[in-house]
Order: sequence, then C-alpha cells, then structure tokens
Amino acid sequence: MIEHQRASVNGIFAYRLSGWKNSAVIRTVLFVMLGILLYAALFGKWVPPTYDIRVGMRSEKTIYAPKQIENAIETQKAKEEAAKRVQPIYTLLPMRNDRLVEMMFEKLRQINADEQLSQSDKVNVYRNVFPALYRDYTEQLYRTISSNPEYNEGLLNEVKAALDNQLYRIPEEVYFKFPRLTKEDLADMEPVTKEIVSRLMTDQITDAQTARARVAELVNSSPLTKSTTRELVQEIARFALTPNKFLNQQATDEARAKAREETKPVFINKGDILVAEGEIITEEIYQRMEMADLLKDEVNYWPQLGLAIVSIMMTVTVYMFVRQSRSAIRQNNAQLLMLVLIYTLNMIGIKIIALGQNLEYPHIGFLAPVAMGIMLIATLIETQLAFVSAILFSVLASVIFNMDSDSLFDYRYGFVAAVVGIASIFAIQRANQRSSILKAGVIVSLFGALAVVSLVMLDNDAYTRNELLFSVSFIIASGILTAVLVIGLMPFFEVVFGILSPVRLVELSNPNHPLLRKLLTETPGTYHHSVMVGNLAEAAAESIGANGLLCRVGSFYHDVGKTKRPSYFIENQNNIENPHDKIDPHLSKSIIIAHVRDGVDMLKEHKIPKPICDIAEQHHGTTLLKYFYRKALQQQKEGEEPIAEEEYRYPGPKAQSKEAAIVGIADGVEAAVRSLRNPTIEQIDSTVRKIIKDRLDDGQFDECDMTLKELDTIAKTLNKTLLGIFHSRIEYPSDLPEKNAEQRTKEEA
Repeated sequence: MIEHQRASVNGIFAYRLSGWKNSAVIRTVLFVMLGILLYAALFGKWVPPTYDIRVGMRSEKTIYAPKQIENAIETQKAKEEAAKRVQPIYTLLPMRNDRLVEMMFEKLRQINADEQLSQSDKVNVYRNVFPALYRDYTEQLYRTISSNPEYNEGLLNEVKAALDNQLYRIPEEVYFKFPRLTKEDLADMEPVTKEIVSRLMTDQITDAQTARARVAELVNSSPLTKSTTRELVQEIARFALTPNKFLNQQATDEARAKAREETKPVFINKGDILVAEGEIITEEIYQRMEMADLLKDEVNYWPQLGLAIVSIMMTVTVYMFVRQSRSAIRQNNAQLLMLVLIYTLNMIGIKIIALGQNLEYPHIGFLAPVAMGIMLIATLIETQLAFVSAILFSVLASVIFNMDSDSLFDYRYGFVAAVVGIASIFAIQRANQRSSILKAGVIVSLFGALAVVSLVMLDNDAYTRNELLFSVSFIIASGILTAVLVIGLMPFFEVVFGILSPVRLVELSNPNHPLLRKLLTETPGTYHHSVMVGNLAEAAAESIGANGLLCRVGSFYHDVGKTKRPSYFIENQNNIENPHDKIDPHLSKSIIIAHVRDGVDMLKEHKIPKPICDIAEQHHGTTLLKYFYRKALQQQKEGEEPIAEEEYRYPGPKAQSKEAAIVGIADGVEAAVRSLRNPTIEQIDSTVRKIIKDRLDDGQFDECDMTLKELDTIAKTLNKTLLGIFHSRIEYPSDLPEKNAEQRTKEEA
C-alpha cells in the first residue's frame, strides 16, 4: 500500500514537473519566439535604421553602414584618374607624298616648256599651281579616309586640320627661280627629292616642321652640285612633307570611356563607419547616408508592417504543419523548443557567413551551412517538417545574401539553398551511423555543386571562371561544414532534450554492446524473448505513428535486469528445476520485481539514454504478479491478516509514453502466445485483446496519451505479426523411432 502511494505521488510530481511540455501558454510563447526570430533575421535587410540629420549638424552617435553601398564621389574620382592614365591614341596613315612630288615636277616640266608664257606669267602660275596640287592631293586623301570603315569622322577632321595648319609656305623668291630650271636640272632634282621625302615619311610625323628641319642635311649629302638645284629641292621637299600620324580623338575618348566603365566602384562595406560620434555632417556624408537609405525625412512604417506580415505567414506555416504532424512535436513543447533552438542556431550560422560577404566576394554566401538545421530537424523531429523548413531557409537565404539593393531576393542563393536542403533530407534518412552523416554531407556538397553549375549554364554572363571556382569551392565546403556541425550538435540535443536520434538508437542496437552481449551469453532465453518483443513492439508502434525504432531498441534492454538472477525466470530454465517451487511466494515476488530495478541501475551505469531507461522501468507499470499472489493466498493460514494486492504489484511508475506502453503490451503478449500450444488465429487474437483489456481495466494506460482507437490498431498489428511468427510448418518425416506419448509429454513440459 505504501509503495503504491509512493508511486502515485511520484507519478503526480512527474506529471506536474513535465506539465510545461503540454502547456498551451508555453506553446504560444514558443511560436511567438519563432516569429520574432524570423522577423529579426530579415529586419536588417528589409528595414534598415533611419536617422534625422541635416548638413552642418553634429552627429550624436556613430552610424555604421547597414549594407555595402557605393561611394559615388570616390568612384567618380577613380574613374577620372583611370581616364587620365589613358594615353592619346594616334592613327598612322599610309601617305603617298612621293606622288605629290611627281605631280610637282610634272607641272614644272610642263610650265617651263611652254614658250608662250613669259617669265612673270610662269611665276604667277607657280603661285597658284602648287597650292592647287596640294589641295588635290589632300582631297584624294580625304576620300580615301571617308571610304574606309576603319577611320571615323573625327579622324578625318583631325587630318584636315593638321594638313591645313601645317601647310608649308614656299618663299616668294623661290617662285622666280623655278622658270630658270632646265630639263637636265629637273631630271637630276626629281629622284633626289623623292628619295628625301620617302625617307622622311617612313618616320611617324605629328609635326611636319620637325621633319622639314632635316631636309637640308639630306640635301647636302645628295649628289647635287648646283646651289640652285639644292635650294629648290629643299623647298619642294619641305612643301611635300606632311604629318602622317594624327590624333584619333574619338578612339581616345572611347578608350577613356571604357577605362571609366571598367573602373571598379569604390564601396563602403557593411559595418564601416559612415559618420563618427561628434563628427560634422558634410554634404558628402549626407549623400552617403542618403544612398544607404538612412535618412528619416518622415516615418515610414510600411516596411516594418510588410516584414511583420511575412514573419507571421512563415510562423503560421510552421504552426500548421506542426499541428498536423503525427510526431511528438504536435503536443510536446520540449520538441517545439528544440525546433526554435535549431532555427536559432541555423540563423546564427547564416548571419556569420553574411558578415563576410561583400561585392568583391559575393559568392561566399554559398558557404553558409543552410542544410544544418534541416538535417537536425529531419533526424531529431520529423521529415515533413524538415521539407517545410527547407523552403523557409531558402527564402531566408535569398534575402540575407542578396547584395542587390534594387531587389528583395536573390534567386541564386534561394535556389541553391532549396536544392541542398531537400538533398540533405533524403541523404540523412539513410544515415544510421555518425560516419554516415559525413557521407550525407558529401552528397549535399555534390548536389550543391550541381546547382551552382546549372546556374552558370543558365546565366553564363553572371559568372567568371574565378567566380565559378570560388562558388563551387564554397558550396562543397558548406556540405562538409554542415556534416561536422550536425555530428557535433546531435549529442547536445540528445542530452539536453532527452531524445534519441535514429543514429544513436542504431548504435545502441548493436549486439556487441556490453549489456546485449551479457544478455545473450548469460540469459539466452531472455535475449531471444527481447528480440521477439522488439519485433512486435516496432510493428505496433509504427502502426500508430509512434517511434518504432525506440520501441525495438528499448525492448532489447527492457529485461536486462534478469541477468542478475537468470535461473529464476522461466525462459532461462533449461533442464533445471524451477527454484520458485521451493521458496516463499513473497520472496519470489521480490526477486521477480527486482529485475526492473536491477535493469534500470545497470542501464544507468552504462550511460544508456533516459528514454530506454524509462521503458525498462515502466514496461510492467504497476501490474499484479497474479501467479505469486494467488500462490500466497493459497498458502495463507486461517486467522492471518489478509494479503493486500499492492504487495504483489510492480512499483511502477505506469507507462508515461506510448512507447513504454507498447513495449509492455508486446512483452506480455509474446510470453502469453509462446505458452500456447499450436496457437490458432482465434487463440492469438483472444490472448492479445485480453492482455490489452486487462491492462486497460487495471489503469496501466492512465498516464500516457494512448487512445482506444490506437489500442485497437495495436491489437490488429500484433495479431498480424504473431501470425507471421507462429505460422504453421510442414511436418518433416523423421528417421528416428517414434517416441511414445509419455516421452513426448515430458519433453513438452
């Protein structure tokens, strides 16, 4: 009686202690916290702070750049400096000035040979002919330039101006000497003149006067001997020399414009000081703050309202999926708290990477471990909720890593985040060991790299070769980083929230575990019983949406306490006498009940997680040891004080979870059905339902949220599973002599 009251008190205390897990108020607070978290994550991008300042006033606080912005003034200075460094572009034209020389000598021969012209007339003709020849020559040159698409109009104008401005003026006295030249003189003069002009025109000439200064030297070294012919050759050569290298102003302007365009903007990085505390606001500082959208001309609450609506929509999305979930998070606030914590850690990881992002290295955003939270949710909570979280994190990534101030989202980061998030869910489902999580991280890296490469193929102009290399490297590193973080954080969540991940459960189910090896070697009957209970419990749990893997592993350990006194349990009594036949039923009761306490102590000693310890402690609940109770009643003498049922009940507590209740049912069902000889479908069904009904009537399910519908589902599942275990077998003929009835009876007993 006392033990029963103590167990009841402990149960009530445990219920009150864990009451917050089912509190509607706590649940509301957690969802509000989730909404605030989402609002805070997006606030810096969508709602930057504003300040009421004016030019000339002193800043009351240090103001930092909320984002990376262009410094327009410094950028313009950099562009002009780049333009100044561009040297003027000159175009070298292929001039045929020797042709001009030929034309001049041709006219000299014609005019001097004309006897009808007087000396003075020839002088006048020469005054007009030579300029005319120069005009004809230049006009032909202009037509050539105009017809060539390589030459622009600006170059043509430059050529005209240079040829006009640098036209050589033949001295007046020279015209009086031209009529005196004989045919022989002209014949000697022409090749020398042509050679001098051709030689000088091979150089790049921008100023014809420089070339003309060298004519006298070349003439003096020529074979001409007469002073007159030498003088006239000099004048003709000087006249025929023109510039051949001209400033291409249009090409120069285009090159300088290109230099301005190619100049990288000068940016003020996110977090840089725009104005220090106490600093005077200048026009330049004011413009910077205006570009950063930090000026508060009037209060605008629309961005805050829009962000609040978005945050509420995201929170409601999570709420709806949690509400419809079949996992424990639907009613367990502890798992909801874990979800909020996972979201927080994932947001911190994303924000840390975002701090290092700038316009020079924008693709560092691919390094963010977006899939970390998704893998944790899929492993520790629920797969369906992980898919929802993958979509939410992709939206958050597209906002947080967006470097374009003119748009709200950057689809590239959102797309890659969605791909790696969904890939991580499928990859982690196949992970049953710690090392498998690292393999899942590699799979995430591969899918992320494929996503980045696909973006490059779709928009090739957006990435250079180096940017592609950096992006792929970052996304591969992100997958590895995600796996490392998941491996490191999973034990934290397992310990703090008292949950078991599938990876941890698979590790505990290894037969080489010291306790399971001890169970197998010292109590093989109990070990086989535990394995069968595990099969039954897992199937029953999965049928109602409970944790089937936890039921299986918990079943493996639920009777480990029997290793203390293995011979006192029927499944281990092979060819030995039952020791309970010779001892008092009260002592037998104590030995049987002790296996629960002994098992829990052994589990705690080996650091077995609490959920498994709870299953071992609660799988019998406060059920009655009917056999020994009835035996005690039979042995009771007349006049003795009546024996209370509570003395022959397990101390409990009753099952606190569906998993503990299912293991308890499977434990009783397996033992009962195994005791049947040649069980039929009707016998199995009757036995299963009787055990469930007895436990229900005894109040063993009062402290767990098991429903009658779920109990009926469990019964049907157990029947189906047991029929698969105890199916009929073909009786094979034996060569051994048939045993008599007496011998068969002894062996079956």
